[in-house]
Amino acid sequence: MLDHPDRTGARLSEPSTGGGGHTNRRQRQDGPAREEDELQQGLSASCWFDSGPGDRPYSATVRFTGRRLGATGRLRPKDGFVRDEVVAGIIPGTGPVSITTRVQDVNPGQWSVSAEMLPGATNPRAARQAARLGPRGSRPVFPATWSWRHWSLAAGPAEPIRTRWAPLTDFIRMPAVIPASWGSLVLAGVIVGMTVQGILASRYHLNPARILTVSIIASLAGLAGAKAWYVALNLRGWRAALRVGLCIQGFLVGAVVVGLALMMLLRLPIGPLLDATAPGLFFGVMIGRLGCFFTGCCAGRLSASRWAIWSSDRRVGARRIPTQLLESLAGLVIGTLSTLAVLYSRPGFPGAIFVAACAAYTLVRQGLLRLRGEERRSSLGGPLTAAASAVVMLVSVASVVVGFPRSGL
Repeated sequence: MLDHPDRTGARLSEPSTGGGGHTNRRQRQDGPAREEDELQQGLSASCWFDSGPGDRPYSATVRFTGRRLGATGRLRPKDGFVRDEVVAGIIPGTGPVSITTRVQDVNPGQWSVSAEMLPGATNPRAARQAARLGPRGSRPVFPATWSWRHWSLAAGPAEPIRTRWAPLTDFIRMPAVIPASWGSLVLAGVIVGMTVQGILASRYHLNPARILTVSIIASLAGLAGAKAWYVALNLRGWRAALRVGLCIQGFLVGAVVVGLALMMLLRLPIGPLLDATAPGLFFGVMIGRLGCFFTGCCAGRLSASRWAIWSSDRRVGARRIPTQLLESLAGLVIGTLSTLAVLYSRPGFPGAIFVAACAAYTLVRQGLLRLRGEERRSSLGGPLTAAASAVVMLVSVASVVVGFPRSGL
């Protein structure tokens, strides 16, 4: 899934003003503060700190304080903010941890934003250190800059931050995140998938134009299904879910259901066409999950494992289990094996390759979901789905294996 509703626990407060009527008249006269003439503005700021010593996970609170440059005297609403960001589950000894905050509905212009760690929200050893350092916090906090070349954080200069149209704050650069990479790589995955499908379907002497038509319509239906599935999982925050977030389960269900209906309508051979679709589908998953990694969605849990990779969930950057890359690798393996099956096997029943590939992917995905950063909503759904997928996969794989020539490939 691409993103999640805000569950950060961040707290935002704005400086109060004196006499409301006088201030409103001044706002209407002050160009930068004319709310009627300006689109809602927002800004994004990132900082980092070292995870420090210790032997158990802990939480820390980082306070961001902002002030619009040029604002004088007592701050008016939207000319300043204070936001507390809670970073939970920090693992000591894992190096730098970054935190990104987004603030919306502020006056446009350039802002000075600073950050500090609040004392008393860290592990016991760091708390003792905080007592020695005084009330400013347990350890220093730095503005964050990111080096793609060295794949690392660095302390950047404390430069003013310019506001932009609030919805665009989701596309501001942040550590280990490439804005818009998800859409670009998903589109590339769709193109690769349809190309592979067309090449493999030619062995069944099917009409390429009809196949392409079915694939495009099914992909659009899958996109609608992915959005509907995500909204259904986030009914409490459905307004935010309409703006961001997709679920690959919904994509697969929507695409398969509509694709099957179109195949029956056009009288295409369903089993062979599904088999020819499987390799391209999972090569597309391989490419699309790379987009998830570089966009910061579907991120894994924070980890001190030697296999952990520094990455971001678009809010907290730290060493994490690379669930997106593992799912991408699974797509590559399943796509490769299903390609070999399409080229060399004659399964016991048409569609066995597609069923086996989807069951294997579902089984792998259930394992990876347990490594994700977000909490599972059901303790029984995962094991039941995994068990059913394993049974279906074994039956389908047996049918495919029997279809290979005894003399080998």
